[in-house]
Amino acid sequence: MQSEATSPRHTIVLSDIHIADAEPPHPGNPLWKRFKRPKLFVDRTFKRFLEYLRGTIKEPFEVVLNGDIFDFDSVMALPKHKIFPITWLEKSRGLASEEAKSRYKMRVILSDHSLFVEALREHVLAGNHVVFIIGNHDVELHWPSVQEEVMRCLELPDDHRSHVRFCEWFYLAGNDTLIEHGNQYDDYCLCHDPIHPLIKKGSRVLVRLPFGNLAGKFMLNGIGLMNPHVDTSFIKPVREYIVFFYRYVLRTQPFILWTWFWGAVTTLLVSLTEGFLPPLKDPLTVESRVEDIARRSNATPQMVRSLRELHVHPAVFDPLKIMRELWLDRAFLLVLILFASFEVFSTLNLFAEFSTFWFFLPLMAFLPIFIFYARSVQSEISKVNRSVFESAALSSRIAGVRRVIHGHTHKERHSWLDQVEVINTGTWSAAYKDVECTQPLGRKCFAWIQPKPDGSGRMGELYEWKDPDAEIMMPSV
Repeated sequence: MQSEATSPRHTIVLSDIHIADAEPPHPGNPLWKRFKRPKLFVDRTFKRFLEYLRGTIKEPFEVVLNGDIFDFDSVMALPKHKIFPITWLEKSRGLASEEAKSRYKMRVILSDHSLFVEALREHVLAGNHVVFIIGNHDVELHWPSVQEEVMRCLELPDDHRSHVRFCEWFYLAGNDTLIEHGNQYDDYCLCHDPIHPLIKKGSRVLVRLPFGNLAGKFMLNGIGLMNPHVDTSFIKPVREYIVFFYRYVLRTQPFILWTWFWGAVTTLLVSLTEGFLPPLKDPLTVESRVEDIARRSNATPQMVRSLRELHVHPAVFDPLKIMRELWLDRAFLLVLILFASFEVFSTLNLFAEFSTFWFFLPLMAFLPIFIFYARSVQSEISKVNRSVFESAALSSRIAGVRRVIHGHTHKERHSWLDQVEVINTGTWSAAYKDVECTQPLGRKCFAWIQPKPDGSGRMGELYEWKDPDAEIMMPSV
């Protein structure tokens, strides 16, 4: 474990930046994925943030980037020259998670975010440390060659490379704070096995993507007017969906229901075919793998195994559950009702001539069943938020700490649970209330773990970064 003598006394934690490739303007559809336009990149704000910290903290400190810093699932760029096989599905929804393709996506992201890379390089060259914790949207960082791509772009001298580390899903800072992205307590978004994240599908070796990633890749990548960083962008009451459709979608994407349907079906099929595959393991290196994770996370092998046991059961093992989340259950029920109505109408016409009006009678009879069922299905986002928060009670005991920091939910908070301090740093992503991206949603928050004035340990606090004013303030939580 990391000793207090060598640990930085100050730890800064932020998460969920979600940087991806830059989206080019779309002729005839200027609002298409506007949240990915370069003018809305967080790079310059992030650079000023690190500069402010270096001017304020007069000693070396560590910045922990707590998952979903990169968003591989949103990358739609394709190589100009054929450097690997690309399927028609990849051309329309983004490259798969094979090593060469993940490495290419990492190069594209870093190339489009050169200012972000410059900010990290300056931070490390000033004698400070950077810790990347892998989340669900950057699960492809599990490839060592993808991590090396980050190091290559940072262009650090050999004596500074050790100041950057990558952790599988958690990091123990200063022996007093457990930092986890939090997706491992979300059954839709967890990495099935972060110790052994690879699977073999036919002749291909891939990083197994969580269900939530696949839904974003196959559905939201084809619906460019919905911001994946904002839950209310795609979880709306029926009335708001209708208004949204007529105001924004009708002229630019009139067949959006078909786009959603085939994307949802593809998500379901890929989730089930990949979700049940066994993880790739080398029995000769299992123990050394656990020891390596422990070393980079400042933990012990026992802590790695114990924290792994806390992870929830993946949702893909319950096909009906993920069908509900994709709205496919309601779609199939509606098709079944239409088919039943047609069968009743056709049977009646065998005995006498009936007008088309009679087709709608059984349809109206079945419709209340559909409405009752549809209204009974609720989104599980609030349940996920609660699961992530409540995990701190046991994970803190395993790590031997009284402070746990999460990200993932995009909801900042600072509270206590059974005498455990729990902080969530929210999100720095391009989240906006409106399609035009003129009304920012949420705050750019970060956790600062710093020495107490009396020298009796460290204290944690949640702050909001306000840019361009270059000031911080305590948010009301």
